[in-house]
Amino acid sequence: MADIFQEVNEEVRRDRAVELWKKYGTYVAGAALAIVLATAGWVGWKEYQVRQQRADGARFAAALELVRQGQTEEGSAALDRLAAEAGAGYRTLARFQLAAARAAAGDKAGAVSAYDEIIADGGADPALRDLATLLAALIEIDSAPADVVERRLAGLADGFGPWRPFARELQAAAMLGAGDREGARKVFAELTDDATAPAGVRARAAEMLAALGGAS
Repeated sequence: MADIFQEVNEEVRRDRAVELWKKYGTYVAGAALAIVLATAGWVGWKEYQVRQQRADGARFAAALELVRQGQTEEGSAALDRLAAEAGAGYRTLARFQLAAARAAAGDKAGAVSAYDEIIADGGADPALRDLATLLAALIEIDSAPADVVERRLAGLADGFGPWRPFARELQAAAMLGAGDREGARKVFAELTDDATAPAGVRARAAEMLAALGGAS
């Protein structure tokens, strides 16, 4: 009888951990998108004196306005054209916004495709290519096999860049979704003790670890 209660308790903990991840996943996405918006401002400031870039900026703003007004199809088409025709800065930003618009419309495959275009663009800023990798994995985490998500994130999770803690967090979430409680618990425990990780990541990892029953 004790074994039955233990199995039920383990299942309850796993379900609670999954629910916690669903709650916190939006914060990860929100933080990443905030960086995209900040980058948009930086690109606009850096390149505003260049005539072509000024034109690209106007087209970018017009496309965002269409999306804001609910004209998603027209806005996405404008962003798609900009991604194909603009210089490197606005080309990347257009793809980010295009991915966000597709994701909001429920087109996850289309959103991942837009992120993959950023990742494959050698002219894009490396930090933004890494961000695209992170956001693509965030979209795939509910549908792609855990090993696919983990492979996508491997370069970020094994490196020393600013996205490493977020990549590790997503890897742990993928493990949890696949039923690998021990693997997820190990990663969350490491994140909890990682002094280089942002405070928010450490706090979420600690709560996830508690939901999973603590360190193994």
